Amino acid sequence: MDVFSLKGKIPFEIIESLQKRGIDRLTPPQESAVKNGLLSFENIVVAAPTASGKTLIAEIACVNAILAKRQKAVYIAPMRALVTEKFNEFKEAYPYLKCAMSIGDLDSNDQWLANYDIIFVSTEKFDSLIRHGIEWMNSIGCIIFDEVHMLGDVSRGPTLEILMTKLVSSYKLQAIALSATIGNARDIAKWLNARLIESDYRPVRLSKGVICNGKVYYSDDENEMKSVALDGTSSIGELRIVQDTILQGKQILIFYSTRRNAESGAQKIAKSLSEMLTKGKSKELKEVSDNVLNALDRPTGQCTKLAGLIKDGVAFHHAGLLNVQRNSIENAFKSNLIKVVCSTTTLGFGVNLPAHTVLVRDTSRYDDNGREMMGVNEVLQLFGRAGRPKYDTEGRALLIAGSLEKVKELYQTYIMAKPENIDSSLGVVPVLRTHILSFVASDFLNNTESMRQFFAKTFYGYQYNNMNHIKNIIEEVTKDLERWEMIKKDGQTFSATKIGKRVSELYIDPLSAKWMIDSLDKCRESLDILFMVANTLEMRPYVRHSEESEDAFAAYMHTHKKLMLREFDVMDYGNYDPEGAFATALMLNDWIDEKKEPDIVDKYASTPGALYTKLTNSDWLIYSAIELSKILHLSAHNLIETRVRLRYGIKEELLDLVRLKNIGRVRARTLYMNGIKKVSDIRENRQKVTSLLGKEIAEKVFEQL
Repeated sequence: MDVFSLKGKIPFEIIESLQKRGIDRLTPPQESAVKNGLLSFENIVVAAPTASGKTLIAEIACVNAILAKRQKAVYIAPMRALVTEKFNEFKEAYPYLKCAMSIGDLDSNDQWLANYDIIFVSTEKFDSLIRHGIEWMNSIGCIIFDEVHMLGDVSRGPTLEILMTKLVSSYKLQAIALSATIGNARDIAKWLNARLIESDYRPVRLSKGVICNGKVYYSDDENEMKSVALDGTSSIGELRIVQDTILQGKQILIFYSTRRNAESGAQKIAKSLSEMLTKGKSKELKEVSDNVLNALDRPTGQCTKLAGLIKDGVAFHHAGLLNVQRNSIENAFKSNLIKVVCSTTTLGFGVNLPAHTVLVRDTSRYDDNGREMMGVNEVLQLFGRAGRPKYDTEGRALLIAGSLEKVKELYQTYIMAKPENIDSSLGVVPVLRTHILSFVASDFLNNTESMRQFFAKTFYGYQYNNMNHIKNIIEEVTKDLERWEMIKKDGQTFSATKIGKRVSELYIDPLSAKWMIDSLDKCRESLDILFMVANTLEMRPYVRHSEESEDAFAAYMHTHKKLMLREFDVMDYGNYDPEGAFATALMLNDWIDEKKEPDIVDKYASTPGALYTKLTNSDWLIYSAIELSKILHLSAHNLIETRVRLRYGIKEELLDLVRLKNIGRVRARTLYMNGIKKVSDIRENRQKVTSLLGKEIAEKVFEQL
């Protein structure tokens, strides 16, 4: 379908924007969406491979609602990186529309968003906005649910499912759900009362195969297999395919099951192929390497290792890195500086990287239940990173086998297999506890029957059509919430208490809130506070506890008997691990004791990324504890002080100095060690401060005095 043929059917601004970007024709999924009610505001589910043009369908729907109906559009995605990417794409394509992004503070209704046309948010952020009673809900004409196959994800799926149910069943708007290829897309479409657009179209031809003994085995159909010999030396495994990819002038993403495997894979590749990977790019790679190395005041072993590999044109990528390091790697890969990225599945979703070849090196992994095979859908999602429009005209997605028998097995298991069905993850107590409280606190649902009817409308209700299990959970959760004095019952009607409403707004688990409420008046020092926040569901997974931390825990519990763990915690927390929580508290305590990041991550077998994630989560939990203290009329002085110390990683004596911008833990300690111990000392020692901080930083500090 020619784009210009839509003239008169959609606002001309959309056609103009498409043509400016060189888009003259719609892809088959896009054309099918138009023919199935996209422009007449029908609900639509699009199930199609990565790079098939799903985002453009969402774009047309959003801009059509904004310009044709004078309504707002909301774009919801599960991951912050994806939200940011879509925000930037839309802003560039439609600079005259008022675009806003909100992915941060979960304790705000962000009233400023009311002035914007299209709003990009994470799933949790939009759920939080609704809890805070945003006043512009009825002005939404179109809402996009990106990566809707995440419904099956245990951690993210339940919030997405409840949010989708609430929005589609309670508001008059057009819902567009975008999904990778899944087995039961028709069920999701029926659940949403939507038209289904299902397609296997891909603008970039993707060849799927299996590597074995230096050859790639492709199959043109179910029965016939052929092998293609690779150029290069006799090296085997991922080295051989990396070499072949680089000889073609292309880039490769390799997916591993663990962080350790990704790091060792990158080291092996760099050691063998560095001369091939760095040709003519050494200066630019050094600049990227320096940025990664200096992301912290003092580099950790991981920082040093990664920076060294980047000089060789290779990087590893996983959740243990700092955000600034991940961004540097992604940008360098997009710029064709880094040729090889060895990653965990963190890069399997979201960001659009120019990988010609994807190799899924590991198709199994280990968890608490032992070894498990990756699902077909997950492998297909990783395959979808290969051969991206704007970068390639063809791509290849590969697995690796040690024998011809294994080649056949991998073909049957992944390449020839049909996509799996997505199942609801909703029916578990911890998941529903926070949502049931939010129903009551926001005055959305206030009795057992209305909750049962709501859950009957969820994907869980659609799939299983048996609400007895959910009804039992509702009764169990409401009894707990009553017992914890977060809701109260008058006849058959529930209402939220002041504390219950605040817990819901703070977006923390009611059980975590109950633990903190019981602990607040017993916290006397910073370690008490850190243990209180660490011993919550939001801080999992905990750092691994050692003999040293276990001994410290035993000594702590002996001397702090008033902060003993309650009976309900052991029963309700499930896999209960107070020693792990205490080890995590000790790590945070080392941070505010000004221990160096490299020493902390080594001591607790952690990573810089994991440390900063814990710092971010604990900051939010202490903020929540401060808010709860206000309602309970308890002093929050120690909480506030500990929160500031956590933010900067400082001892108590530096609290006054860090009130000034540009003064962090390192500069504050430098000043303190040289006799500048308070802000008032800065006023009296300007020359000394200038010599310690440098003229530029010192001037910025003096301006604040």
